[in-house]
Amino acid sequence: MILAGALILVAVGTYTLLQNEQQQPEKIQSMNQTPEEEKSVTERTESTSQGEEVKAQNETGPKVGETVETSSGLKYQILQKGEGNSPVEQSQVKVHYRGRLEDGTEFDSSYKRGQPATFPVNGVIRGWTEALMLMKPGDKWELTIPPDLGYGSRAVGNVIPPNSTLIFEVELMEIL
Repeated sequence: MILAGALILVAVGTYTLLQNEQQQPEKIQSMNQTPEEEKSVTERTESTSQGEEVKAQNETGPKVGETVETSSGLKYQILQKGEGNSPVEQSQVKVHYRGRLEDGTEFDSSYKRGQPATFPVNGVIRGWTEALMLMKPGDKWELTIPPDLGYGSRAVGNVIPPNSTLIFEVELMEIL
């Protein structure tokens, strides 16, 4: 028992000694710093913690119910949050969706067909590609896609007039 206690005392003492030796260069460095250098270290530390805070906010992202507008003009509202990694342009994805015009006219729906759609992320209109690369599996968003991110000045059949803003409900089911 006494031997075990002595070993623990030696181990703890060695750890403390090593820890103090590792901190010694930092202590010496801080003693040699000018007030400006000390301020710089403080600013870097504050900047790092602010960066970590921003990173944490980005990881959690917008909340359910929030609407976000990207710099391209794409708007999306979070209906349901998923988790995991976002697809990249070359990814294949499986999604359920419904598309409608601003007046409410539905022009397409995988839900009505009873089967999700599978396609490459870069094989759809620009607004979809941008949104999908921001989404995570399990996310369900309502997208408002301006004409320049949709079909632009082209009509699509008799259903989508030229220069239409498109509204899609998109559920990213999985990345294949």
